[in-house]
Amino acid sequence: MSARKIPENRPWGQKNGQPSPRKPAPKGNQVSWLWLGLGLSGVAMLSATAGAMLAVSLSSTPLLQSQLSPDEAAVFDGDRISRTSMRLPELTRPVNILVMGIKVISSDLDNPPPETQNLGYHALVNSFEGLSDTMLLLRFNPEAQKIAVLSIPRDTRTYVEGVGMTKINAANVEGGPALSAKTASELLSGVGIDRYIRINVQGVEKLVDALGGVTVYVPRDMKYQDDSQHLYINLKAGKQHLNGNQLQQFLRFRYDKYGDIGRIQRQQMVMRALMEQALNPTTLARMPKILSVIQSHIDTNLTVEELLALVGFGVKTERSQVQMLMVPGDFSGNGQREVSYWLPNRRRIQTMMAQHFDQGLDGGEANDPAYTRVAIQDSTGNRRAVQSLIEKLREAGYQNVYVDDPWPEPLRVTHLVAQQGDGDSAQAIKRSLGFGEVRVESTGNLVSDITIQLGEDWLQRQSRRDSY
Repeated sequence: MSARKIPENRPWGQKNGQPSPRKPAPKGNQVSWLWLGLGLSGVAMLSATAGAMLAVSLSSTPLLQSQLSPDEAAVFDGDRISRTSMRLPELTRPVNILVMGIKVISSDLDNPPPETQNLGYHALVNSFEGLSDTMLLLRFNPEAQKIAVLSIPRDTRTYVEGVGMTKINAANVEGGPALSAKTASELLSGVGIDRYIRINVQGVEKLVDALGGVTVYVPRDMKYQDDSQHLYINLKAGKQHLNGNQLQQFLRFRYDKYGDIGRIQRQQMVMRALMEQALNPTTLARMPKILSVIQSHIDTNLTVEELLALVGFGVKTERSQVQMLMVPGDFSGNGQREVSYWLPNRRRIQTMMAQHFDQGLDGGEANDPAYTRVAIQDSTGNRRAVQSLIEKLREAGYQNVYVDDPWPEPLRVTHLVAQQGDGDSAQAIKRSLGFGEVRVESTGNLVSDITIQLGEDWLQRQSRRDSY
C-alpha cells in the first residue's frame, strides 16, 4: 500500500481526506461484517450453515489484515471470550468490540493503485488506513441477554495521544486500531475494549447486494452530486427496497439539519431493518456469496470461533433487548468559518456507560416527570390527536412537552424513543399513556430525553374513547 497524505479535519458538511502513515499488512481470512453485524447475526441461524463454518473455526488465529505490535495488541483484552460446545461456539462473558468503517479515496495516497489512476475522479480504494468514517462500540452481554450499540460521532472532540485535542476519527490515521481503541476507552469513562473490527466501506455496497438489498423508509428526498468522487445521490422519500449502491447513498447523505448526526440516525434505522431481514431463511442460500464478498474488506483481531459465538448470541437475542445509543453531546461552531465538533457531555457519558456497559457506578437518578424533556414527532397528520396527547402527558405530570417536526414515516404503533438511553423513563411514559413501544435508540429529537413518534394506535384509542 502506498504512503498516505496527512489530512485535515474539515467542518460539517465538507469532504474529509482519508490519510494514514500506517504500513501495509498481509491479507487475512474471511470474516463477517459487523458494521451492520446486528443485522447479519441471523445469517448463521440454521445448523446447515453452522457445520460448514465450524470446519473453518478450528483455527484460533486472529483474522488480521494488519500487524499489531506487542504494545498495540496489549491495548485489547486478550482473554478468551468464547468456548466451543457440541454445536456453535458460545460467548462466556460480556465483550466490548470497537467497530470502525473506513473510507479511503485515491487522492489520499501518494501512489494510488494503477487501476485508480487517470480516472479523472477520486476513486474509492480498498484500504483500512484512513479516517474512521463510522465508529461503534458494541457490547454483547450474555449475562443480561442484551446487546448495546453505541455510536461515536466521527467529529467528537477528544484527546488523541500524539496529536492533542482533535476529532476522534483521526485516531485510526495516527495509530490504527490500537490508538482508536485507547482513545475511545478514555472518552468513554475508561471502558475496556476486547476486540476491534475495521470495515472498508467498499464492502458495504457489495455485501448489501449479496444480502438481496434492504427495505428502509427514506425520510425525505435526497439529492447530491460530487463529480470529484463520482458520488451521485438521488433518492425519493418513502418506503423502498434499496440495493447496495442506493443504501450507500442513503448512509452517506449528510446535507440535512443534523449533518453527520443525521447520518448516525439513519445508520440505526438500517441496523433495525437488517436485524429483521437477516432472520429470513432465504439468507442461508446467499452465504457463499456473502463470504466471498466480505473476505477482503475486514480487518479484525477476532478469531472465527469468537465471531461465530457473537453471531450465535445475536440470533438468540430478543430485538427489544438491542439498545442503540449515541455519545451524548452538543454541536460546536457553525460549520462554515471554523472547524465544527461534537462536544461530548462527560457527565451524561458516565451515566450512559454505567447503565449500558457496566462501567463504574450509575450516579444518575430517574428523571422527574416535571423535568423530563418530551418531544412529539407526529406521523398521523392529526393536530387534534397531538393536542390530546399533550394534555394526557400534562395530566401525568410531564410539563416539559413540545412538538417537533413531524415523523415522515406513517407508523402503526407509537415509538417511545429513549433518546439519551434512559429506558426506565420511556417505560414510565408508557405506563402513563397505556400504549406504545419503547425503543432505546437515538433516532428522535436530539435534545429530548424521550421522543414520542406518534402512530395510529393513539388515534384508535381516541376513537374508542369518543365512542363511549
